[in-house]
Amino acid sequence: MALRLEDKQQIVAEVNKVAAGALSAVVADYRGMTVGQLTELRALARSGGVYLRVVRNTLAKRAVVGTEFECLDPALVGPSLFAFSLEDPGAAARVLKDAVKAHDALEVRAIALGGKLMDGSQLDAVAKLPTKDQAISMLMSVMNAPITKLAQTLDAIPTKLVRTVVAVKDQKEQAA
Repeated sequence: MALRLEDKQQIVAEVNKVAAGALSAVVADYRGMTVGQLTELRALARSGGVYLRVVRNTLAKRAVVGTEFECLDPALVGPSLFAFSLEDPGAAARVLKDAVKAHDALEVRAIALGGKLMDGSQLDAVAKLPTKDQAISMLMSVMNAPITKLAQTLDAIPTKLVRTVVAVKDQKEQAA
């Protein structure tokens, strides 16, 4: 069934709005996947904070104009499944990485992160990016380490003095 002009404009506007607020995007070829498998993938994507959409390439090219995902243009060949990470940069990559393991038919073509186009082979690297909570935790541990070390060092001085005094006391008691 052919799309009317209004429907096409609505799709372009919707995808453009999502792309403007997204942190990363993954384009995959979904040929060979059944409707049931795509439905499972959509449910998994929703739970992971990922916007998943099948869009015609001509509409997708118009939708990403003016966003950092314009670099995806060369990857838009054949049927395209778009996954936009809305909450953290690695979310879409993690969802599609799990889907690729489960479905051999799904093939990641390209990844866009920070306005840079990456090959689909970089999926693992992007999927390993920490979530916001993990990144904050790592930052806090790095910031906390020097203060902890200083406190331990300052605590060691009186402890060493007390041990020395106790050792002298014990030595004098044994001598007496």
